[in-house]
Amino acid sequence: MMWFLMCVGLLIGGYFFYGAFVEKVFGINAQRQTPAFTKTDGVDFVPMSKGKVYLIQLLNIAGVGPIFGPILGALYGPAAMLWIVLGCIFAGAVHDYFSGMLSVRNNGQSVPNLAGKYLGKGAKHFMNVFAIILLLLVGVVFISAPAGLLGKLTGWDVSIFLGVIFAYYLIATIVPVDKIIGRLYPFFGALLLFMSIGLTIAIVVSSEHTLLPGFVAGDFLTNLNPNDMPLWPALFITIACGAVSGFHATQSPLMARCVENESNGRFVFYGAMIGEGVIALIWCAIALSFFGGIEGLNEGMAGNPANVVYEASTGLLGAVGGFMAILGVIVLPITSGDTAFRSARLILSEFFKMPQTQLPKRLMLAIPLFIMGAILTQVDFGVIWRYFGVANQTTAVMMLWTASAYLLRHNKFHWICTVPAMFMTTVVISFLLSSQTLGAGLPITVSTIAGIVSTTVLAALIIIKTKGKGEEGLAEEA
Repeated sequence: MMWFLMCVGLLIGGYFFYGAFVEKVFGINAQRQTPAFTKTDGVDFVPMSKGKVYLIQLLNIAGVGPIFGPILGALYGPAAMLWIVLGCIFAGAVHDYFSGMLSVRNNGQSVPNLAGKYLGKGAKHFMNVFAIILLLLVGVVFISAPAGLLGKLTGWDVSIFLGVIFAYYLIATIVPVDKIIGRLYPFFGALLLFMSIGLTIAIVVSSEHTLLPGFVAGDFLTNLNPNDMPLWPALFITIACGAVSGFHATQSPLMARCVENESNGRFVFYGAMIGEGVIALIWCAIALSFFGGIEGLNEGMAGNPANVVYEASTGLLGAVGGFMAILGVIVLPITSGDTAFRSARLILSEFFKMPQTQLPKRLMLAIPLFIMGAILTQVDFGVIWRYFGVANQTTAVMMLWTASAYLLRHNKFHWICTVPAMFMTTVVISFLLSSQTLGAGLPITVSTIAGIVSTTVLAALIIIKTKGKGEEGLAEEA
């Protein structure tokens, strides 16, 4: 239990200390009007209180990623918890803060336009295509996962829930942000709170289970995977949400359009990521504990992390409590899936320069997205998840380099973004070169060396190209 509490304490400390440092480096201006006021349209640009925006941001970013990812990552042992803590504080929360605050500074612009402004037109075109692909994959993952859990929970045909969730997503994507998302998310947040706190207390007081049984300090640096999977670089792709996730860069601009003051940014963006990190830690710890160790986890999971969610929730909280906990898990992907499609609509609206104040124009962009999403639901979930993981971390790489370029242009301490950008770039390149299913299948040593060399060259080019150049492209800062 000590290890778990220490990890949670480090995350909370990271918010207060490193989060404050990141905010200072960025340099907030509490007197500057935010897009929520300068571009109010009653649909996407709507001022909301700090607490409400935080809750929506947390639910937007916390899909099945901080649950399924840590459960799968737990097969590597407590090293997964170490990555969640370090990744969340020094990479994920920094990534989320800059994706949100750069959007605030640029009239609520989405990640492709931010990448274009600070990295060049090539980055913008790449991200326009890549972000839409990622958001479609996210939408499909976050439809299939909750539909599957609902089917398991009720015994009904999964296709029924697919249709219901699709219908909800379409409505939530086109109506004003404060009508459904702003009103329902507080209730969903209560379910999330019950799930997180309830499961943690249940496993601590359980007479049948021990939190992190038999693990010692050395296990935090050891690969314990029973399936002989390499820790590097697979762990850093497997656990994305909860550590660092590019999907969040597509979600932060949604709330950047609703933030009332730049001083709220650390709580809303950095803080929400810390909250997701705590959720990830809880599920990683439960996965390592409920089945008595890694071998039991591997057998109980049977290749599907949803089995762990179901067994642990009902086993720790009983039928009624387990039902509520599973509902909390189901809520997470639904509250991220709807905003994934919403983000895709807004990115397309920026690309086509199509204002979204009129309902027919929102439908014009939303309906084709849902048609493509419906087609993708017919693809095997495992295949979609693998592509989602790689696309997710590639988007994170692009956002971290965008933030680094911003700091470089203003001669600020860019290393808070450059170091995690370099690390994640090496992870993605090494994984793609070494993966037998998604990449070239090269030896891991060769792949890693190629990743390090490529990352070093890329970092040098970005530093040389952007350092001290100031603002270019989109709206100038005041």
